[in-house]
Amino acid sequence: MSSRELVVLGTSSAVPTRHRNHNGYLLRWDGQGFLFDPGEGTQRQMVHAGLSAHDVHWVCVTHFHGDHCLGIPGIVQRIARDRVTHPVRAVFPASGEKYWRRLRHAAAFADTRIISEHPISGDLAGVGPIIARRLSHPVESYGYRVQEPAGRRMVPEKLAAHGIRGPEVGELQRTGSVRGVTLEECSVPKPGQSMAFVMDTRLCDTVFELASGVDLLVIESTFLSSEQALAKEYGHLTAFEAGLVAADAGVRRLVLTHFSERYGFGDEPAFVAEVRRHYDGEVVLARDLMTIPVPRRQVHNPAK
Repeated sequence: MSSRELVVLGTSSAVPTRHRNHNGYLLRWDGQGFLFDPGEGTQRQMVHAGLSAHDVHWVCVTHFHGDHCLGIPGIVQRIARDRVTHPVRAVFPASGEKYWRRLRHAAAFADTRIISEHPISGDLAGVGPIIARRLSHPVESYGYRVQEPAGRRMVPEKLAAHGIRGPEVGELQRTGSVRGVTLEECSVPKPGQSMAFVMDTRLCDTVFELASGVDLLVIESTFLSSEQALAKEYGHLTAFEAGLVAADAGVRRLVLTHFSERYGFGDEPAFVAEVRRHYDGEVVLARDLMTIPVPRRQVHNPAK
């Protein structure tokens, strides 16, 4: 099983349907669980997906429209009830803090102290491994990006050419040089893996910036282009625009979600067709309870 994968808990937009729950996405990333936009019913969807409250380390809310946050009370109370002991960090727009507090304390329960709050503001913010950028929506909304730092990968042929072997390899990685040979002489750049999460927004520069070069882009495509005017009025993207972003940003795997209730599974080919007008990479039309791996980084390994 991949240590970096997205578990899809819900894929509808404002109104859940018989086949699509409200939003909800849990990103597994090296033992950390990032729960994005838990909409109504997320706690039950987690049960169906084989997840528990102990899998949640972060709760990241893009904005406080109901389909992106009404699951918070159940998640918080489940974390408390199941006596989760590790820290859980909640990230959300500072302008919606009053809504967070109402949801956080929506009912009587035995509370927990392990949840810390990290309200964000401004055009650019960061909390731990998360980068947040302000989007364009009728209420303040943020997109998120999880980014692994860039590193370097050792090249066996280069190590052998310099006579570096055994414990010296580890020393080279730790210190950057061994016997006058530098790390750069024996390795190649290794870009860090990345994932971006873009929900309710009009097309804007920050969408492209969040998506730039990511391995996995999870992006709303609420409407088809026939509803372009409606999408712009309500601050949403079309499938056509999602494809434009993916192509321009060089995305490796594109995941469409947050579908209007007016569309059924039979409309999926139309979403793909709109994306294909710009983007020829891998496209996944998300369905509830899917698991989608983050593509592995492939680094060219020249032997010189």
